Amino acid sequence: MNMKIAFVGKGGSGKTTLSSLFIRHLAAHQAPVVAVDADINQHLGAALGLDEAETAALPAMSAQLPLIKDYLRGSNPRIASAETMIKTTPPGAGSRLLRVSESNPVYDACARPVRLDGGEIRLMATGAFTESDLGVSCYHSKAGAVELCLNHLVDGPDEYVVVDMTAGADSFASGMFTRFDMTFLVAEPTRKGVSVYRQYKEYARDFGVALRVVGNKVQTRDDAEFLRDEAGDDLLTVFADSGWVRAMDKGRPARFELLEQENRAALEMLRHTARESYAGRDWDRYTRQMVHFHLKNAASWANERMGADLAAQVDPGFVLGEEALLQGALPQPA
Repeated sequence: MNMKIAFVGKGGSGKTTLSSLFIRHLAAHQAPVVAVDADINQHLGAALGLDEAETAALPAMSAQLPLIKDYLRGSNPRIASAETMIKTTPPGAGSRLLRVSESNPVYDACARPVRLDGGEIRLMATGAFTESDLGVSCYHSKAGAVELCLNHLVDGPDEYVVVDMTAGADSFASGMFTRFDMTFLVAEPTRKGVSVYRQYKEYARDFGVALRVVGNKVQTRDDAEFLRDEAGDDLLTVFADSGWVRAMDKGRPARFELLEQENRAALEMLRHTARESYAGRDWDRYTRQMVHFHLKNAASWANERMGADLAAQVDPGFVLGEEALLQGALPQPA
């Protein structure tokens, strides 16, 4: 099985904490994982146990955008130059794809290995806002590199791509929310906690987004019942208030195997559900949605900015997926 998984939720819901615990759970099962911090606050590294200096040293994907574009463009004749690629540019014949477990210039520039209990993962980050960004840039200018990579990524058997998304419903300003096999929405047992769930479900309804709710900071049976009343069958499982997490937040991490058994069971439920979601993967729909958002962005702003009709970048005969690789349609560098 191979899965692209997003964690979303209200700010303060514990979204980054749960995504980091899920990544640790996958690493403990020796699964190949690419973890991406696409949240503007850039806390995933710390949640995975990196210290302040190590987190600050993570390369910013947004700073490597020219390299990413040049590599992914490959020999695609429909793309005049790497400079004309935008965050939604889809692959076509001659483009290069990314694989989770391979070595390539994008990972060399943007990913760093992180040793965890029982395994090792690759960690990538969009990059934090800097003083030069204030007043002139938005979150989406940072996350564009992530979206472009997801558009060119074919994950292989038992591989995982886990993305810690920006808080709230801000990710709907781009098509990135459709790039996942499963979206886990982290919700606290409060009215504010479930409000983002309702908003997210409404936005995602027309795009076939697979969405499950994960309750967090659940202390009582009433907390769990509240979430069940609000989310119904979308509620997958709940994560109980955790002394292990509190120790981690204090900088006193215990071995991951000491995480509370009920919370380990909840993480396994997430892994099982993610694996089951693969059966519903539709590469044709995935490609159509990619093209849909590219044409939308081209018409609304990119054609004017680039001085070209970027609809011409779409390869109408191309479908992203394992078959494209098996048929050699996307040659990789030697």
